[in-house]
Amino acid sequence: MAILVIAEHEQGALRIGTRQAVTAAQQLGNDIHLLVAGAALSTVLDEARQLTGVDKVLVIEAPELVHAGAENLAPAIAELGVSYSAVLAAHSSFARDLLPRAAALMGHAMVSEVIEIEDADTFLRPIYAGNLVARVRSHEAVKILTVRGSRYTPAVLDTARSNAVEAVAYQARPVRTSWVGANKSLSDRPELGSARVVVSGGRSLGSQEKFEATLTPLASVLGAAIGASRAAVDAGYAPNETQVGQTGTQVAPDLYIALGISGSVQHTAGMKDSRVIVAVNLDPDAPIFRVADYGLVADLFDVAPQLTAVLSNPS
Repeated sequence: MAILVIAEHEQGALRIGTRQAVTAAQQLGNDIHLLVAGAALSTVLDEARQLTGVDKVLVIEAPELVHAGAENLAPAIAELGVSYSAVLAAHSSFARDLLPRAAALMGHAMVSEVIEIEDADTFLRPIYAGNLVARVRSHEAVKILTVRGSRYTPAVLDTARSNAVEAVAYQARPVRTSWVGANKSLSDRPELGSARVVVSGGRSLGSQEKFEATLTPLASVLGAAIGASRAAVDAGYAPNETQVGQTGTQVAPDLYIALGISGSVQHTAGMKDSRVIVAVNLDPDAPIFRVADYGLVADLFDVAPQLTAVLSNPS
């Protein structure tokens, strides 16, 4: 049977997590269908047609799905899902809302935040804030999974491809929720969850002004995404979408720079899979040094400008 991947898109483009989920799906089988749902989908479909690893693109297009709310979309996925051996999506806030609803409607249990697929029935997922990894075996007829995108290489786009597209009938249902709005910070920086370099700051930066003045120049030089600890977000230094950790975005970049972050279990659960971790903190006993590859006991307000200057003029 085929495998269904639920696409997530924003501003006319597929999210990087969707491309990573396609790569994960290839470990379960070769016949992969990508479901794109929403309204005014022409630009997204142009990209979906070029996605390698996808055999067919399914489309649900309706005015009610302009924001693709879980209440609207979950029944449609439940109806489609019974024809597949597995239903996958990236482990994003969108999928964490959507797939449990669809799984309940289908009468199946699901496995969330899969970091490794051993075979068609066996999956690895982190537990206890990432301190342990559980091996889960599912005997469900339809495997419903969210996968941690940072563990998988994104499927590439090939302009020479033209994946088949098939429209799927959609029946609107009455729902009790309505879209109010979204407040997002626009940025030309890389997406936090897929960035190769992340520069993060903690509460010890002291204020929103110092947070931006210290991290922005360094992130710009490195072409990095900006992250923050939960303490920094709660203090109002950084927006919610920059939070790295168990209850925020989980990242695994090639380079993670932690400035003034103590390294709570909640935070390290979301970044300890980074390839290289660099930590700067005045406290030599800070827990962040236990997971860091390179640690510097120093004042971040001295280190960050010096590092920025050196990187700006490497000669």
